[in-house]
Amino acid sequence: MNAQAAVCVYGAPPASLAPTPTGAVQVSPLVPGAHRLEDVAPESLTGAVIAAPPGAVERRYVLALALRALKPGASLIALAPKDKGGSRLRKELEGFGCTVEESARQHHRICHVKRPERLSGLDVALAAGGAQFVDALGLWTQPGVFSWDRPDPGSRLLRAALPPLAGRGADLGCGVGYLAKAVLESANVTRLELIDIDRRAVDAARRNLADARCEFHWADVRHAPAMADLDFVVMNPPFHDAGQEDKSLGQAFIRRSHQLLRKGGVVWLVANRHLPYEGVLGELFSTVTVKGEAEGFKIFEARK
Repeated sequence: MNAQAAVCVYGAPPASLAPTPTGAVQVSPLVPGAHRLEDVAPESLTGAVIAAPPGAVERRYVLALALRALKPGASLIALAPKDKGGSRLRKELEGFGCTVEESARQHHRICHVKRPERLSGLDVALAAGGAQFVDALGLWTQPGVFSWDRPDPGSRLLRAALPPLAGRGADLGCGVGYLAKAVLESANVTRLELIDIDRRAVDAARRNLADARCEFHWADVRHAPAMADLDFVVMNPPFHDAGQEDKSLGQAFIRRSHQLLRKGGVVWLVANRHLPYEGVLGELFSTVTVKGEAEGFKIFEARK
């Protein structure tokens, strides 16, 4: 951020509750191309508007980063739905040494603070919410990333079912590289494109996969970098957007995988049994085979 960009915004706070100042710089890791709040110089900002994330460790990390970046006396507005962390915001900010003015509107809690001269507890929050190695995964990860501290059951089942793959492929919604690590065990894989909308996941995947065959993309899969004629795609497509179930999101991933594959190319995916993916798979692919079903999940192999 440059000297003129003195205000930051994290996420997409509702304009009716916390208007974002003109020229505010986006710092959310879920907005491809955004600035890194971690890299903002301490005591350099005159304001921040934070749509606080729902996870407690992630939220405290973001609040600590914002407070560290603000000049003493600068304004911080932090808000969240009451049932997704909003009810805890005031206590968390007071724990950092802030005096908080709180209001409630449209099922949100909105906290206004002026950054005090002296803060407390920032180092603990930053350490807890930063990048870390988790033994249960055997990988670097970070709170806020999908299934950040344990293998997702669907991904675990898909990883166990994957055959040795070959050629050029992609991992759509790659996360921290849990599936990609298994894919790369095949020496016949010549290139793997890893794409995720979460910058923290991409950073962790890059750290976990020191392999020259990998190319990393911080991007929305639905508008991913141009690539075509791939031999394979692997994915555990998401079906939540902004905390709400959205079946069309997974269907969009399936359509995108079809666009990326060559004729005869194959996609391997796992999905919750209740999700309506058979229809779009059958519409797009020449063959669709259920390769496994367990723990409420289905594993599909679909060939273009």
